[in-house]
Amino acid sequence: MRVLVAGRNGQLAQALAEASLPDPQWQMITAGRPDLDLTDMESVKRAMDHHTPDIAINAAAYTAVDKAESEPEAAFALNETGAGNLASATAAAGVPLIHISTDYVFSGDSTRPWREGDPTGPVNVYGRSKLAGEKAVAAANPKHLILRTAWVHSPWGNNFTKTMLRLGAEREELGVVGDQSGTPSYAPDLAAAITTIAAKLAQGNAAPWGIYHLTNAGVATWYDFAGEIFRAAQRHGYKSPALKPITTADYPTPAARPRYSLLDNGKIGEAFGIRLRDWRRAVTDCVERLMAG
Repeated sequence: MRVLVAGRNGQLAQALAEASLPDPQWQMITAGRPDLDLTDMESVKRAMDHHTPDIAINAAAYTAVDKAESEPEAAFALNETGAGNLASATAAAGVPLIHISTDYVFSGDSTRPWREGDPTGPVNVYGRSKLAGEKAVAAANPKHLILRTAWVHSPWGNNFTKTMLRLGAEREELGVVGDQSGTPSYAPDLAAAITTIAAKLAQGNAAPWGIYHLTNAGVATWYDFAGEIFRAAQRHGYKSPALKPITTADYPTPAARPRYSLLDNGKIGEAFGIRLRDWRRAVTDCVERLMAG
């Protein structure tokens, strides 16, 4: 069983590369530019022909949310055109595609966790490009699973956990947004869930194709998230800064953020038996890995 992961250097791609596969005969292949350029259809076809995967996972994305406001063409090129190219190539080969999307496809104007069938309404370029990518995948490959996740962090790349630890070492006090709610999601936990799903698909049973939500359990604000990061760090002798909750208006950014982006994970639990642990436990594991490193 060969699994091709598009996106060699991203957080989720690196977590998938490290993930324990359910069978020693499985092979997880991560590929990125220049070997696999999703914006170039010929490059995608060459990679598919070379690797001949049984399942493909699209973990590649333009994720610079603020930068996307001034670079919409680049965001849409990878998040829409690139996703559609991979979906078309996998469909031509009869290969299922697991595509990673985001909570930012929603407006944030909700009082309950978002469900898969709720109306979308992204408030920034990044969210619009990811929503366009979902539509491109669904149109091109009927054998698709679109997994929306949120607030991804890990020991790799650039993310909120690493930023907080860096800033905490430099400052005595930090103001952190306390009026946006979602769920911090740990890339290794997501990767473990995705390999479980891939294994089920590999069994050849008819899959319930479509859109699913996949995050760690629980709800947090960015202020809550930061507090948990520093609580975990203090166990390793890290001196934490004083934290102050601030409003979104206090911290203006080029891209608007959804106020409430908590995702309902009930559907994926029913379909695949997947229920991820509480986000706080995952944050502790992430901080411990970073401190050990």
